[in-house]
Amino acid sequence: MKHSIQSLLAVSALSTLLASCGGDKKAPEAVTNDDVILHAWSWSFDTIAANMKNIADAGFDYVQTSPANTCYVGEGGGMALYSQPGDSVTGKWYYYYQPIDWKIGNYLLGDRDQFKAMCDSAAKYGIKVIVDVLPNHTAVDHTAVTADLDSAVGGHDKLFHANGLNDIIDYNDRYQCTTGKMGGLPDVNTENPDFQYYYMKYVNDLIACGARGFRYDTAKHIGLPSDPLDSLAERNNFWDIATGREPIRDITLSMPDSLFIYGEVLQDKNVKEDEYAEYMSLTASAYGHALRNALVNHNYYADSLASWHHKADPTKLVTWVESHDTYANQHESAGISDELIREGYVFLTARQNGVPLFFSRPAGSTRDNYWGNNRVGARGNDEFMNPEVVAVNKFRHAMHGQPESIFVSDNGAVIEVARGNKGVALINIGEEQASIDLPTTLKDGEYVDKVHDTTFKVKDGKISGVLTPLTSYIIY
Repeated sequence: MKHSIQSLLAVSALSTLLASCGGDKKAPEAVTNDDVILHAWSWSFDTIAANMKNIADAGFDYVQTSPANTCYVGEGGGMALYSQPGDSVTGKWYYYYQPIDWKIGNYLLGDRDQFKAMCDSAAKYGIKVIVDVLPNHTAVDHTAVTADLDSAVGGHDKLFHANGLNDIIDYNDRYQCTTGKMGGLPDVNTENPDFQYYYMKYVNDLIACGARGFRYDTAKHIGLPSDPLDSLAERNNFWDIATGREPIRDITLSMPDSLFIYGEVLQDKNVKEDEYAEYMSLTASAYGHALRNALVNHNYYADSLASWHHKADPTKLVTWVESHDTYANQHESAGISDELIREGYVFLTARQNGVPLFFSRPAGSTRDNYWGNNRVGARGNDEFMNPEVVAVNKFRHAMHGQPESIFVSDNGAVIEVARGNKGVALINIGEEQASIDLPTTLKDGEYVDKVHDTTFKVKDGKISGVLTPLTSYIIY
């Protein structure tokens, strides 16, 4: 007997669908997320612009850039993703995560004109730009911040929380977490009205240039209204200002209803996921961990994938198989093959909810050489244009309003994501060929998948066929 795993939402919506089959009434649409994000990690603005047609043709709705802010110039301005002692080219990718000012442009990715040209290219192809923003901290060497920034916030001493130069010892202590120094990065006083005013001018300039969304780096380190106050703060109101709920003096967030905003709120004990979700979408980091565990074991049942492992509604989650941190910082996911990462992405993207993000690995990277060609600014590898990725992106758009049902083979190697009775994605995460006879919601008949021209038969509520290892099939 094969296993069926269905969310309560999917069960309810599917029951409505089936109940209406005998009449003339049209089943109500299910609530679905339809967009997909390409994280063009460490691509320059010029590189993203030059590849915008490829991004659009691959079916992505958003392209996410690395931070656009003025940043610390490390290792003589070298352009290596990650240099080792003795390398001819020096540099580290993470210097753009060390702000010294909040103005558009840095030496790693490009200047303001190049940023605007990229956004213009995106608009031409119907792509929206998400910018990685990081108001929470400055460069490790905080003496490198610009005179303009110091002056704007009322002096260098006003730039940081009273606790901002003290290391976080307990990340589950909300006062330490939201006011202390994380990983050597001094914690900005995001509650200082002068800083808020200066920062929002940067955000609105990004929007004026064409940005249509933001990823807030280290969002869980910026206090919520219910969090303890730093002695230099009167109100924890940063999120109300950053999301357009209230102005700061004469500035309000531009176009708040047209922006997609999500926060990197990495899950742990005592993280107020439900309160953060009142302001923005959130990263589903625990689900990514569970999915990677299932993938490396080639077994859906190796971890719990039926639950999203999150307090927030699944419509407000950004999902991934891996992020730039799990790949480049922790290397938690860097050893997983491109094929497995791809199949995990197909699974996430075929699903009804969550907004999937596809992380672009470096060009030339292998499981022995994570950095590949090792250059900031270059395009990542070709995986974002893989036919399976393209097919599932288009499948997701076509399945708007269709509820999901998930069916899995007994050994956990084959996953079927069915969307109403309109289409299915079949994913073999196993290392062996698989013959299936799974329940399905498709009507009886023969179907040919969109990628490999493989035929599957549906009869009496069962789908049968043969799947090659580490391969996905898209049918609709």
